[in-house]
Amino acid sequence: MLDIRELRKAGEEIKARLALRGFELDLAAFEALDAERKSADVRSQELQASRKQASRQIGELVQAGKSVDDAKAQVAETLVQIDAELDREVQRAQAIQEQLREFLSGIPNIPHEDVPPGKDEQDNIEVRRWGTPRELGFAPRDHVDLGAGLRDGTLDFERAAKLSGARFAVMTGSLARLHRALIDFMLDTHTREHGYLETYVPYMVGPEALYGTGQLPKFADDLFRLEGERELYLIPTAEVPVTNLFADEILEAAELPQKRVCHTPCFRSEAGSHGRDTRGMIRQHQFEKVELVQLVPPTESDAALEALTGHAEHILQLLELPYRVVTLCGGDMGFSAAKTYDIEVWIPSQNTYREISSCSNFRDFQARRMQARWRNPETGKPELVHTLNGSGLAVGRTLVALLENGQNEDGSINIPSALRPYLRGAERLGG
Repeated sequence: MLDIRELRKAGEEIKARLALRGFELDLAAFEALDAERKSADVRSQELQASRKQASRQIGELVQAGKSVDDAKAQVAETLVQIDAELDREVQRAQAIQEQLREFLSGIPNIPHEDVPPGKDEQDNIEVRRWGTPRELGFAPRDHVDLGAGLRDGTLDFERAAKLSGARFAVMTGSLARLHRALIDFMLDTHTREHGYLETYVPYMVGPEALYGTGQLPKFADDLFRLEGERELYLIPTAEVPVTNLFADEILEAAELPQKRVCHTPCFRSEAGSHGRDTRGMIRQHQFEKVELVQLVPPTESDAALEALTGHAEHILQLLELPYRVVTLCGGDMGFSAAKTYDIEVWIPSQNTYREISSCSNFRDFQARRMQARWRNPETGKPELVHTLNGSGLAVGRTLVALLENGQNEDGSINIPSALRPYLRGAERLGG
C-alpha cells in the first residue's frame, strides 16, 4: 500500500510514475475522499469542543445559583443534539476511512527508478545470459513425451485428470524421486551456501495474510477459497505465510536481515489463462516451489534484490541449465512489486526461454499493509522494513527444464553432477 502522506504531497508525480505500469490513478477521486475525511474530522473536533463548552455551562449555571438538576436540564437538549450529530460524524468519518482504505488497496506499487517503460513482456529488457543451449542433433521431444516414455517412471496427466481435472499431474518412480531430489537440493543449497533459514508454514491462510502481501482484494479470482467454519485460502505461494510471519511486529536491527527459505505446494486457479500452456506442467493448479523471502532495512533492499536473484541463478548454474535474466517493464510487473527480475530457463521443445523464477523488491509496500517494522537504531523509532522474495526455484518447471535439456535420442535423461548425490549417484534416468 502506498503512503497516504506521500500521495497527498506528491500526487501528480506518483500518478506519472504509476502510468509507467499502465495504471491510471484517479487523483481527483482520492483528493475528494481525503477532503471529505478531513471535513468529517474537523466537524467531529468542533462538536467535541461544543460538547465540552456545554458541559462547562452546567458548572457556570450552578455557580450562578441554579441547582445541579436545573442546570443539567437547561443544557440537556443541547447535549442531546450535539451527541446525535457527533455520532453521525463519527460514522461518516469511519465510512470515508474505509473507502480510502479500499481506494489505496487497489493502487499498485510505484515502479522503481530503474524499471523500463512498456506494456507487456515484449518490452522487458534482457540483462544477461548464462550457458549455451545444447545442440541435441535430433528433434527435441517435450517433457510430456519424455515423461511418458521413461521405463522407470511416469508423468501421467490422464490419471491426474481423472482425480482432479485439467492442469494436474501424477508422477511415479524415477520422476517422483527426481522431483523430490530437486526440492532437497534447492533447500540444502540455499541454507548451506546462501545463509537462509529453512522454514515450515501452514498451507492455508486467512484473508488478512493475503491482504498483507497484496493478493487480496484485487486477485481473489486467482485463489482457491475453502468452505468451512473459518475463511481460509490455499496459499498461492510461500511468500504469503512466510512474509506475514512478521506482520504487526517490530524487529530489532540485530534481527535483520531475515532470510527465509520455504518449500510448499502452491495452489492457483489460473484465472484468465484459458488456452495458455494447456499441455504439460508449465501452468498447473497445484505445483511445488522453493521460495526465498527477505526482510531488510530500506537502505539495503536494492542490493538484497541483486543477491537474492543471484541465489536463484546459482541453482540453475549448478544444474547446468541455460537461462537468461530480464528486467520486467512497468506494464509486466506484479501488483506489489517495485522492481522484478524474471529468470527464464531454456526449453528446447519450445525453442525459447520460459520463466522459472520471479525475484522482486517490494520496498515498503507489503510492510505497510502488514505493519512489519524494525527499530532504526539511529532514531530509536519503529520504521517499515523492505520485503523481497523470489522463487528459488519453481520445482515443476525445473523438472521440465531438466528433462528437456538433458534428453538423449534414446529417451534417457542426463542428470547433472550436482544432483547425483540426491539420486543415489545415478547419472541418467531411463535409457
